[in-house]
Amino acid sequence: MKIAIVCYPTFGGSGVVATELGIALSAKGHEIHFITYRQPVRLEALQHPLIHFHEVNVPDYPLFKYQPYELALSSRLVDVIKTIQIDVLHVHYAIPHAYAAYMTKMMLLDIGIKIPIVTTLHGTDITLVGSHPFYKPAVTFSINHSDRVTAVSQSLKEDTLRLFDIHTKIEVVPNFIDTEKINRLGKPCKRSLLAQKEEKIITHISNFRPLKRIMDVIAIFERLHKELPCKLMMVGEGPEKINAVAQVKALGLEDKIIFLGNSNEIDKILCYSDLFLLPSEKESFGLSALEAMAHGVPVISSNAGGLSEVNKEGFSGYLAPVGDIETMAQKAKSLLTDEALHAQFRTQAKKQASLFSIENVVGKYEAIYADAIASIRF
Repeated sequence: MKIAIVCYPTFGGSGVVATELGIALSAKGHEIHFITYRQPVRLEALQHPLIHFHEVNVPDYPLFKYQPYELALSSRLVDVIKTIQIDVLHVHYAIPHAYAAYMTKMMLLDIGIKIPIVTTLHGTDITLVGSHPFYKPAVTFSINHSDRVTAVSQSLKEDTLRLFDIHTKIEVVPNFIDTEKINRLGKPCKRSLLAQKEEKIITHISNFRPLKRIMDVIAIFERLHKELPCKLMMVGEGPEKINAVAQVKALGLEDKIIFLGNSNEIDKILCYSDLFLLPSEKESFGLSALEAMAHGVPVISSNAGGLSEVNKEGFSGYLAPVGDIETMAQKAKSLLTDEALHAQFRTQAKKQASLFSIENVVGKYEAIYADAIASIRF
């Protein structure tokens, strides 16, 4: 198949999933065309001869206060689909990609070309941005006019059906990870570059938005730091970082809490981590938690959204109510101070992550594509 993939090319979970999916599909012989405004961060330019990147350029006209990216994207999609003879268009994130895909479909239909649209819902495109009254009608329309719709968790599917008037079937296809690739990785660096031998390494990875509850991460670590030697690796960028850095300084923990910014070296950080914290207020899936588990890192998380579908209570880690810092700190301490229990949870975390191996998921998307293509031919 010739598959066009539209996603955000940034460090967010939806972009990572879309990129990894395209790479996996190309390995199975499909021709993949990424179409976005910048090359996805996890996509190497010469990674595979069947992978192609098409940039969306948005002209900067003084007439517009906000440049019309949807129009530029739709036009570029029409051009690529028509030229390459794409079989199916897979868009990740409802806003603005599903809406742009519908306009693309209509423009192509006008010249006698039929293209099926597969839309994957990832989270805040539904629960936060998409449910805003300004966007809700367009998002509802776009989902209902997609040929196939998937959601990354059962929780997100239920949220979508609750928030929108949807009459299109939504299939749950979970996020995934290349567990075999992680298993093949060696220890890429010296642990001493991150922490002293006696210090436990705790990690948090996110986009530092308010709903990630960055201050809770710091509060949990502060409690742990009083009980045992440890360091906290904060990976990511976002609006809460300024407040977080100020809080760390106020607590006098600058040498114990390290801000690493956005990073392409997640594997190097997680391979030595002892615990992963994700106390989010909302989380449609929790891809960063899954990545940690695949490295054998137990997870302490909130029970928000789809996290309980990923992090198995008492097996790969522990869950607690949103904002329950004391319970999270207590559970974290119990893992970090009991070597036998920690070793057990490490093994179990990898086992839980294997359920979300990319090998178990790619076939589902292939079947969805084939079904979508067949549906427009008859």
